[in-house]
Amino acid sequence: MFNMLLPVTDNTVSDNTVTEGSPNRAPATGAAMTAPGARRFEARDIAVIAVFAAITAALGLLPAIYLPISPVPITAQTFGVILAGAVIGGRRAFASQLLFLALVAIGLPILAGGRGGIGVFASPTVGFLIAFPIVAGLIGWATRAVGAPYRIVPGLVINTAFGIGLTYLFGWTGMLATTHLGPRAAFVALAPFLIGDAVKVVLATATAKGVHASYPGLLSRRRPHGAGPHPA
Repeated sequence: MFNMLLPVTDNTVSDNTVTEGSPNRAPATGAAMTAPGARRFEARDIAVIAVFAAITAALGLLPAIYLPISPVPITAQTFGVILAGAVIGGRRAFASQLLFLALVAIGLPILAGGRGGIGVFASPTVGFLIAFPIVAGLIGWATRAVGAPYRIVPGLVINTAFGIGLTYLFGWTGMLATTHLGPRAAFVALAPFLIGDAVKVVLATATAKGVHASYPGLLSRRRPHGAGPHPA
């Protein structure tokens, strides 16, 4: 599947970064999603976005784990969020998880445990759900800022900071807003997530390393200090 969707050569810059008017830009097609003044999502981008939304949805088939001290279940779906950001760049990662949430909102039971529908956005899970596209986008932006080659240590730092730190901040806020838990109790309710989320960060980082090794064009290479801008 990745062979059809992801570039193989170093000449491809990730996240659809070719600027408007560049001689290397392919002609726009009817499949492109456009907005005035915005960069286009080409057909390949739309396919990649759909694939990574589907990955997050597929992870919802794994059973949710409920614990007495937390109103939010432990699920595998944050792995898909982190992986999207680490692999496909900020805009596409953000869009993939936004698409996933849209499918949840219209009622598809693609959250772990078979949950779906607009009601989940009034549940204790809401903070984590809102975090999905934001975290994926920020991981993608930070990964691209570090540049190629994709390295494990920066990847772990980025994925931990956003995939755990920022996700927990949103989740903690959501629990405060939708439950009777106080700040300390809500913080304690996050504790069971730590070990599993650390494992997900490591697995997502290792998976992203493998994908970038196979498709090096996904990230632009770091330029020497003081080098001029990339040629158009």
